[in-house]
Amino acid sequence: MSTIMTASNQWASRPDDQRFTSLTDLNDHLQLQRSNSRAKVVPSRSLFVEPAPDSDHRGLRLRGPDGNAVGLTHWSFSQLAQRAGAPAAYLRELPAELASDNLNYGLQVSREVEDIGVLLYKNGGPAELRAVTGPQYGRVWNGEVSAALVDRFGDGINGHFRVPGEFGKRITVTKANTTLYASDRDMFVFLADEDRRIEVPNRRNGQPGSLARGFFVWNSDTGGTSFGVATFLFDYVCCNRIIWGANEYKELRFAHNATAPARWIEQVAPALEQYASGSTASVTAAIEAARAAKLEADNVIDWLRSRKFTAKQAAGIAEVHLIEEMRPIETLWDAATAITAFARAVPHQDERVRLERAAGAVMQLASA
Repeated sequence: MSTIMTASNQWASRPDDQRFTSLTDLNDHLQLQRSNSRAKVVPSRSLFVEPAPDSDHRGLRLRGPDGNAVGLTHWSFSQLAQRAGAPAAYLRELPAELASDNLNYGLQVSREVEDIGVLLYKNGGPAELRAVTGPQYGRVWNGEVSAALVDRFGDGINGHFRVPGEFGKRITVTKANTTLYASDRDMFVFLADEDRRIEVPNRRNGQPGSLARGFFVWNSDTGGTSFGVATFLFDYVCCNRIIWGANEYKELRFAHNATAPARWIEQVAPALEQYASGSTASVTAAIEAARAAKLEADNVIDWLRSRKFTAKQAAGIAEVHLIEEMRPIETLWDAATAITAFARAVPHQDERVRLERAAGAVMQLASA
């Protein structure tokens, strides 16, 4: 078993105005964002950056082909600077007049003309530019994702899948402990089914135990990140939203290219549907199949090496199982458990997640 820090990192970094106490509140916020947003494609030569009036000589705004000017967010400024071929961090240190000259030189002179995708937002106040992307950017709206979640999981508070409790105990969801987040550039949701736990006989050292189901969903309709879904089993979630005893981590992740919306429809949404409506029996069956599946190899180290683990990793995986379970690896369940146990000691999160995915792949061998 391993720990997952993803939700904890979100919890630690999100300000109060990016926290929501129900899926319906999150969805209402994102639907308002979408209804007040407008995406279009314009030629780079038609964009002109200028100092914003009444600023402290730091503010900038962008004037488009229709002659109207819009403000820049921190994120869209970085994207615009990248398109102009200028370092955003350096430009932020310059007076607005000089920064705008540098950006205009990149957009108007030094770079070839190109089509640019822009995302504009206006909600009563001045309009602002929220994203600068390529013309083929495959936008999956945050509101599409949140609406699908509400359709399948309700408010995320009262159903089976909801904001996780603390150490397995149900909580009153507040902004301090929520796992539902959204900003002007991205969203992240963590829900868990801690009621219908999966009973696992002889889970560890001869003792029975149980696991809960959980999943992440993330997206950015401004080009800030990919979109995707991750599912996993776990023991419990603590107060600072660290996921303990995680196993069977599986992930679907897609870049926002031209096929992204179709992939959302064809792959991610059905995966959520299956996860929402599926009984725990299928998960239990997979675990039981893995526990019953004997390794078809005389040497566990050689078998792990054939699964693309290094010699050092294979030896470590075999050793940690022997220490924790007091017997050698014999089944696919043993192997998956040992891999995730070995991952606990890996200092780098990317490598830990890779190992957890490998453990999930081992589990799948039982039903192949």
